[in-house]
Amino acid sequence: MVKMQREDLFSKEAALKNQAKRELANGLEKASLDKLRLQCFSRGATGILGLARAFRVMDDDGSKTLSLEEFKKGVNDMGFEFDESDIAELFKSFDTDENGSINMTEFLMKLRPPMGTCRLNIIDKCFDKLDTNSDGQITIEDLKHAYSVHDHPKYLSGELSEDEIMTAFLKNFEAGAPNPDGIVTKAEFINYYASISASIDNDAYFDLVLRRAYKL
Repeated sequence: MVKMQREDLFSKEAALKNQAKRELANGLEKASLDKLRLQCFSRGATGILGLARAFRVMDDDGSKTLSLEEFKKGVNDMGFEFDESDIAELFKSFDTDENGSINMTEFLMKLRPPMGTCRLNIIDKCFDKLDTNSDGQITIEDLKHAYSVHDHPKYLSGELSEDEIMTAFLKNFEAGAPNPDGIVTKAEFINYYASISASIDNDAYFDLVLRRAYKL
């Protein structure tokens, strides 16, 4: 099974959360997008991912667009501290054609921290290794083809079944997210590691952490 080098990821995630909380509490004026990004970071690597999932649940028709009310509900459902004027300002800044809706994908791309090509490339390689049927999402069935759990201590002891171990791995990407479904899309995978990336300054170290985690 994937050895996630959790000590590295957990320490980086803890640093990300602490830094975000300090910045939120420093009393300085912040742009609405920066404030939302920091509130996501204060939840750790799954903050942006959780918001993305909240939006995906509301996108009933698959249009990847959100109205102001849907956008407001997504922010509120995540428990973020935003007043009406902040939400309206944020929505208006993305509703460039003033048609009363925003593109969900474009918004999330702006919300997540920017990453260079080398970081995106290694994230792509990790995702492709797990997405064994190349359908753009990771499920338990993909993981069964990518990795064996037969050497996992909890499998050997009978404490956990193969499916339970695979599900626990997928839950790394769903912690705190509404309506977990056991499916991780490529966008969600990138959103997760974009947050981890924000806490790692060095490109080579980021590359090393992921290569070790996914045995590339």
